[in-house]
Amino acid sequence: MSEESKTKSAASLADLLKDVAARLEAVSDSPRLDAEVLLGLAIDVPRSYFFSHPEDTPDAGAIERLEKNLQRRINGEPMAYITGRKEFWSLDLMVTPATLVPRPETEVLVDLALREIPRDAEWNILDLGTGSGAIACAIGKERPRCDITAVDRSADALRVAEQNVRSLDLANVECLEGDWTAPVTGRIFDLIVSNPPYVEEGHPDLERLRREPQMAIVSGDDGFDAVRVLARDCPALLRDGSALIIEHGFEQESGIASILNEHGWSALECHKDLAGLPRVTMARIRAD
Repeated sequence: MSEESKTKSAASLADLLKDVAARLEAVSDSPRLDAEVLLGLAIDVPRSYFFSHPEDTPDAGAIERLEKNLQRRINGEPMAYITGRKEFWSLDLMVTPATLVPRPETEVLVDLALREIPRDAEWNILDLGTGSGAIACAIGKERPRCDITAVDRSADALRVAEQNVRSLDLANVECLEGDWTAPVTGRIFDLIVSNPPYVEEGHPDLERLRREPQMAIVSGDDGFDAVRVLARDCPALLRDGSALIIEHGFEQESGIASILNEHGWSALECHKDLAGLPRVTMARIRAD
């Protein structure tokens, strides 16, 4: 054990939280919360424990575990990868470096999809680029009479999605490996949803996102390669008048609309996230 760890092993929980939070200020928007989660993970207690036992002193093993995970966070690793879990739509989801970390803005897409799907519907719904399965699981949980097919080209990501489906006991969600619509050619759906990669190559944000799977983030020189595939291929999979719902960057509203219009989509609606930024576009396939 290092001398630093020996010294910290005599520190109280309250002092450790202050120290860890201070060390995280440069890398985290929520250093105190991260400190509580990391310390809770190290000593295997809920965050509420710290309020009732601030004077407790963790043992040396806990300090070593804390320091190891703290260094991972300082080095830029997302908290969700360190804990292996992320809450999304009130669901406790497994995440790994093979999947994107589910984000609050994606809940806008789920909310829009649920408003589209009647509560008693028995629809067939397709989630393209499912990653951790967050969207598919949320819809499957809220609409148990619907059948959701979740597709991803990453076998590693799909294993995470399958684990989430099993842990949530969602018999109405199936996971298929393949490139976009290829695994479901010839099938017809009542709704398609997707959070595709939409960041352009060389974008400054990619440095901040370097720990997450780049194949789920980067989409060509202009960020629209995946959207072009969806706009081109999804009409053959939808019933007339049915909708496609796509998450995208807040600065991409006009580009998304242009691509969808080029491929014959109509009734375009762009919806804002909680920050008031244009984040999700819904379009319908024109009936002939």
